[in-house]
Amino acid sequence: MRTAFCALLLLCLTSPAFADENLIGFKTATLPDVENQRALQLAVWYPATTTTTTTTATTATTAKPELIADNAVFIGALAVPDAPPAAGEHPLVVLSHGYGGNWRNQVWLASALAHQGYIVAAVNHPGTTSKDRSPAAAAQLWQRPKDLSRTIDAVLAQPTQFGTVKHNQIAAVGHSLGGWTVLEIAGARFDPDLFNRDCNVHPKLGGCIGYRQMNPAGTPAGKVQLAADLSDKRITAIVSLDLGLSRGFTHASLAVLPVPALVIAGGVPSEEMDPNLESAALVKRLPKASTQYVEIADATHFSFMAICKPGGMALIEADSPGDGMICRDGEGARPRAVIQQQVVGLISEFLERSFRH
Repeated sequence: MRTAFCALLLLCLTSPAFADENLIGFKTATLPDVENQRALQLAVWYPATTTTTTTTATTATTAKPELIADNAVFIGALAVPDAPPAAGEHPLVVLSHGYGGNWRNQVWLASALAHQGYIVAAVNHPGTTSKDRSPAAAAQLWQRPKDLSRTIDAVLAQPTQFGTVKHNQIAAVGHSLGGWTVLEIAGARFDPDLFNRDCNVHPKLGGCIGYRQMNPAGTPAGKVQLAADLSDKRITAIVSLDLGLSRGFTHASLAVLPVPALVIAGGVPSEEMDPNLESAALVKRLPKASTQYVEIADATHFSFMAICKPGGMALIEADSPGDGMICRDGEGARPRAVIQQQVVGLISEFLERSFRH
């Protein structure tokens, strides 16, 4: 009984109150790509309306909210599957998950932003998701920013499905390797030789370990594509959540990054992810006038992922010993739900400010 109560409490903390005047919809789709054999699983949250029927006494809605991305380990968020989108124009946010993650990892953020009026679209990046570890797909690291561009294309092309996107209000938010992805789509350029040299000095950084596993510059053609300009001029703001691989970005490209950036770091250092070597070091190379940096003292790298249910850590450990750490935050930390409320507030304020200019 206590476990069930704790799970309910966490759900209340992380899910906005469900009210008819503030409904959000949810749809999934597959984006085909015959040429590159890179079909994308797309998930979209959006402000929604519902069909209502009125009697002399009551107003009843046909909407049936369901928990999205909820399972035995992680807490999901409420939305109405396939609800019609709300009228008007809405800013768009595209989400990029980390290495080995999936679009469900940031359901807490997607749901919160959709309740604030944003259309939020996320994809699973082939080769680097929890369900797709194809070495060939993972090696095509340069495809990740292109995945986000394809996501933008898909949402813009279907306003009757997801809602109409406001002109010049498209942001990209990414966690971990997703943070690298959104820097790339904003205009940062990656130098494989620079990164390899740096990894010889910092071989235990998680970004170096993952990069060697993917080996994206293993061929001359791959090296050229990885160093290419992968930017999308439609992006007008970016948010990085405890990113990795930042040390491979060129100084010249970061110094002139053309869009505002919010860089948030977990303040609990580890051997694999030290903010002083990643997020904090990155910010020193970005334009001061358009960059905001926040380090959350009690957040770990995994505090930006979905909230684990009571017993979730044990289930992960039983299936994959050692991976239960994704349910841990810093020692003496606030509940993850509270940390994430802070993150949502920071992102909301940053996007509102960025879109005003």
